[in-house]
Amino acid sequence: MKVSYYPGCSLDGTAREYNESLRAVAGSLGIELAELADWTCCGASSAHATDDALAFSLSAGNLAISEKMERDLVVPCAACYQRLKKAEKDIQAGQKTGGASPAWSGRWRIRHAGDFFREDVGEKAMTGLVKKTLAGLRPVCYYGCLTTRPPKVTDAARPEDPRSLDDIMSLLGADVRGWSFKTDCCGGNLMFTQPELAKKLVRKLYDMALEAGADCFVVGCPLCQSNLDARQREIKREDGTGYDIPVYYFTELMGLAFGEPGVTKWLGRHITDAKPLLYKKGLLD
Repeated sequence: MKVSYYPGCSLDGTAREYNESLRAVAGSLGIELAELADWTCCGASSAHATDDALAFSLSAGNLAISEKMERDLVVPCAACYQRLKKAEKDIQAGQKTGGASPAWSGRWRIRHAGDFFREDVGEKAMTGLVKKTLAGLRPVCYYGCLTTRPPKVTDAARPEDPRSLDDIMSLLGADVRGWSFKTDCCGGNLMFTQPELAKKLVRKLYDMALEAGADCFVVGCPLCQSNLDARQREIKREDGTGYDIPVYYFTELMGLAFGEPGVTKWLGRHITDAKPLLYKKGLLD
């Protein structure tokens, strides 16, 4: 299987473990990821908040690059995914850049990585590679705001109750916990402008995950991962609340189940130590 691949800025920097783990499991599954040549920032969190035309041009330009490759486009970052989907909708509505229509025909699908693995790669391919099940792990899967909403942009079939990460973790043997907060906002974009509100939002997610009986989060968004991962230490310093809940990218746990050699390196980049729970469950040697 061959697909185009747009990593986005975070996966080239703070979320390298997501990029590396995704590439590793894709390789094991026989998937060729063709990274877009000379891709640019999609404009998430900066351009679209200040200049609509610039934000559209940035994402439309990446879609034009992808169009030439004539393959579906896989996007791991939730923010990048939404901006590219928004550009697609704007192109369909007739919006132009510099007086010209962007070169995106819509023949190829824009796929968030979680949906791609669950729906396009599928159960048989993934379970066929499992060397160690995730038995004993009790995750809640957290999708955040941008992967599924608004559905008129994302085309999500289940915008309030997405299932792709839940299904992948279940296929790999984890005891996925049900909860009603999988698409609640984590406050990541408010951390610098309204930090107290942001910490209130993230505390709620910690508390609700623990109430659901979870021992970890599974995510597919670099901003959500960073916010859920980093805030635990900060909150503990401020009020002594002892949250210690690992936040895994779903591709890291796929790599663990597949026996990929890079797992400990990826997990070593987390702020909240992600290894002790896996040692305790017998999932890391």
